[in-house]
Amino acid sequence: MNWYNVGKIVNTHGILGEVRVISTTDFPEERYAIGNKLSLFLGDTKTPLVLTVTSHRQHKNFDLLKFEGFLTIEMVQGFRNGILKVTEYQLSDLEGDEYYFHEIMDCTVYDLVGQEIGVVTDILQTGANDVWTVTPTKGKAHYIPYIEDVVKEIDIDKKKIVIEVMDGLLS
Repeated sequence: MNWYNVGKIVNTHGILGEVRVISTTDFPEERYAIGNKLSLFLGDTKTPLVLTVTSHRQHKNFDLLKFEGFLTIEMVQGFRNGILKVTEYQLSDLEGDEYYFHEIMDCTVYDLVGQEIGVVTDILQTGANDVWTVTPTKGKAHYIPYIEDVVKEIDIDKKKIVIEVMDGLLS
């Protein structure tokens, strides 16, 4: 089974069992919905603790969560530095031109004539659009904006992306 990170518990908040989460999901309203189940991985443990969300609110740059059965600060102090994850079965279907990061990572990028440029090794979120770090077998990484003018084709099953190389894009 594949697991996908949705957040990291960085601290407790208050005395009533609330935890402070740095979210890594684009869908906090869905992931942290009341009744949703999240799996907490602590340290090097292979078996997660399954938690049910009982409340969610935002505070500053954090998502604050409470879980069923965990009512005091003492009960959640051990959750600090734990990673909240969901299974592949909990992922939602996305719109036609939207992809999960794990689907784009490790895809091979080609230009319009079929010449290999490199492999997607990182995704940077800039606010306006994502930027993919494409690392060739030799040389320095390239930064490819995920915009319609550049990205022409994505085939997730074949792990293949075709882009139009605009002037200055690969320099």
